[in-house]
Amino acid sequence: MPVTVTLPYGDATVSATLAATARWLLAPPTGPAPAIESLLAAALDAPIGSPRLGDCARAGDRVTVIVSDATRTEPRAALLAAVRDRLPEVRLTIAIATGTHGRAGGLAALDVPLALYRDAAVIDHDGHDPRDLVDVGLTSRGTPVRVHRAVVDTDLVVATGVIRPHYFAGFSAGAKAIFPGLAEAASARVNHRWKEDPGARPGAIAGNPCRADLDEAAALVGGRPFLLDGVADGHGLLRGAVAGSLARAFERGVELARPWVTVGARRARWIVVGDRGPVTASLYQASKLVAAVAPLLADDGTIVVVAPCPAGVGPVDVVNRGIYQIGLAPRLPPRHRVVLVSDLARPIVDQTYATWAPDLATALAGADDVLVVPEASKLVIDVLD
Repeated sequence: MPVTVTLPYGDATVSATLAATARWLLAPPTGPAPAIESLLAAALDAPIGSPRLGDCARAGDRVTVIVSDATRTEPRAALLAAVRDRLPEVRLTIAIATGTHGRAGGLAALDVPLALYRDAAVIDHDGHDPRDLVDVGLTSRGTPVRVHRAVVDTDLVVATGVIRPHYFAGFSAGAKAIFPGLAEAASARVNHRWKEDPGARPGAIAGNPCRADLDEAAALVGGRPFLLDGVADGHGLLRGAVAGSLARAFERGVELARPWVTVGARRARWIVVGDRGPVTASLYQASKLVAAVAPLLADDGTIVVVAPCPAGVGPVDVVNRGIYQIGLAPRLPPRHRVVLVSDLARPIVDQTYATWAPDLATALAGADDVLVVPEASKLVIDVLD
């Protein structure tokens, strides 16, 4: 009997009817999400391993608050408002953590209301620009730690973000706001080489050399960091929040996240993955979907990535080497194929590690049993067989 497969495709969906069997791998079900403001307030009222935020700064102190760039779906305005409500009158800098991505285009482009930053200095970080970078040392694994002076020349750093699975750092957020968020791009890429290690995988914190290295890098920056992170479920909705010590609050956030994002499945020869933006905005970002399901792919299998990629491929050399050769190929079986269904023209996709397909039905031609993972980037997946 024919089966219809439907996946998110940017703000829309894409479907195909197949002469195959299909099984779906979905995030654990959850109820209505609590109000973000109440979650953040509760976290700030009970910080973990730290005094309350208002006691961490005095009037007139220099405070740098870090927010994410557009590659993450995060409640930046709510996070920033919650922080500002708890601070005394300080000299405020808001820094946009862009890592290796390049400038974000300012806070207005991130839907942050002007009232939240009118009186603040705004740093739109560019990790490729050396002018404001400061060298603070070398990690024990050999990563040079160069970061924007906004997290060095300050009295307090407040790192914000959302804890969710990350394909080689285990989980996002935490110290990642500082490093690689405000790091020199070249320094961040030295850290990213650890993605080759088997321990660098979604959900892995203990024994993950990439995570340990970036945590050490953030510690080298010094100062007085304070964390405010939301905790997302497998559908991308905030279910909790943590505040306080950069390390201890993050660890608690990861504990909260695990049951909301962890699922299990048997291996498959055909896997189709998708998700909402911004993770499907480019092949550079959508490669995270491949990493999420790579352990599930049987030898001689195919992963079909459904991603419109309105921002294109990304830097081709980085996508092919830094993403695929270093980060994906070691996780995939010896014989594998990655097919991309997107809005990109074939000559563009042909430059990358992926194989172009005009539509989902063509990409899945010949498939017999298909594993469908519509929110792959939000999950930690355990192999059951």
